[in-house]
Amino acid sequence: MKKLIFMMLLATSVAFGQQNARAPKSQAKVLTRAEFDDLFAKPDQILIVDVRRPDEIKDVGGFPVYLNVQIGDIEKSLDWIPKNRTIITVSNHAARGGRAADILAKNGFNVAGTIGVQTYEKDGGALAKIIVAPPPAPPTTAQKKEP
Repeated sequence: MKKLIFMMLLATSVAFGQQNARAPKSQAKVLTRAEFDDLFAKPDQILIVDVRRPDEIKDVGGFPVYLNVQIGDIEKSLDWIPKNRTIITVSNHAARGGRAADILAKNGFNVAGTIGVQTYEKDGGALAKIIVAPPPAPPTTAQKKEP
């Protein structure tokens, strides 16, 4: 019985090790609260790119000014993301933000780093309550008719 338990623990630890080996660590700097606050004090020089889903932004909160581009859409959005500002990517704990920062940096954007909003809040930073607008209503029958 002890041998079976040992084999199960060994197999589990090997499986977890293989999972971590497949996910490369981001090269992006994870900003501290103080580093973020210093950058945020110059709003005309930065662009915050929040890669979370709208429900995460609504439920957790965030920063009062941001561009929301979900992580799966970053590469499709490169043409319209401004290159004239320093970018800070944001996610809940900086993992997705780090991946987004890597993609942006690889494509010529000036990326200061990434930060997790929940980490920022845990370190004493204040988040803004973000109200996400509802999706537009479907067109009415009258709107569907052509003039």
